[in-house]
Amino acid sequence: MSAPVQPPEARVEAEHPEAAGYRAGRTLPLRVEAMRQLRRRRTLLMGGILTALPFILIAAFAIGGTPDGEDGGGGGRGGSRINLMDVATESAANFAATSLFVSAGFLLVIPVALFCGDTVASEASWSSLRYLLAAPVPRVRLLWSKLVVALGFSLAAMVLLPVVALAAGTAAYGWGPLKLPTGGALAAGDTIPRLAIAVAFIFVSQLVTAGLAFWLSTKTDAPLGAVGGAVFLTIVGNVLDAVTALGSWRDFLPAHWQFAWADALQPELEWGGMIKGAAISVTYALILFALAFRGFSRKDIVS
Repeated sequence: MSAPVQPPEARVEAEHPEAAGYRAGRTLPLRVEAMRQLRRRRTLLMGGILTALPFILIAAFAIGGTPDGEDGGGGGRGGSRINLMDVATESAANFAATSLFVSAGFLLVIPVALFCGDTVASEASWSSLRYLLAAPVPRVRLLWSKLVVALGFSLAAMVLLPVVALAAGTAAYGWGPLKLPTGGALAAGDTIPRLAIAVAFIFVSQLVTAGLAFWLSTKTDAPLGAVGGAVFLTIVGNVLDAVTALGSWRDFLPAHWQFAWADALQPELEWGGMIKGAAISVTYALILFALAFRGFSRKDIVS
């Protein structure tokens, strides 16, 4: 009968008494990983794009004039989403909501896929992954540190956009209540909490993209493959959601609920759609994260 295989950290203490102070939980601290990612050029570039977007929209409205919706409305959540453009310049809160509307479907997918898909695959492409594991950084610890930091940067990207939009919108259009596309308005004091709920739901809805990118990152040595694969599969989900022939099956697609955050901007806060969408997204994400951890723990690391 063969002897049980010891984990790397146990072998270190057994073979090297001078390493008796080794603690797996102290390897690859989150602050170290966060600083590494913060200094990356792609992090700065993505931050610059999200910061510039509100100013680009302000310039577009200044050149093209006050937004004038061509769609007369339509019932339900879809009509109110379209009409957000009609009230974009009414106040800073309206401008921030419009910025979320034009970016939530695709632009905010990019930083999530980038931060989560570039985690493990980039280390493999630099041939530094095996050296990290030989440090030794336990595999679960390495994945956990990188995932937490990637999700943190993804959340920061989603917060950055509305914060800049609120500041730029206040300077361009002034502070005031959030005028609703369906009529009425939210008091100025209620706008920040409602926008915070919207941003929180957008982040939760993007956990599926994060899970796809992270799982693919553990499967390939090409960061662009992991990022591109996650974006492609997210687009496929959006396309499938547009196929009305699928009927109620679309309720199981994360893309079907991606704009449920618009319910937070109604006179009476509606939680139903956001709860269903969050449940679907979290379920898919947990499965994908579990697959990533399981596959990476058994993977032969050669790069």
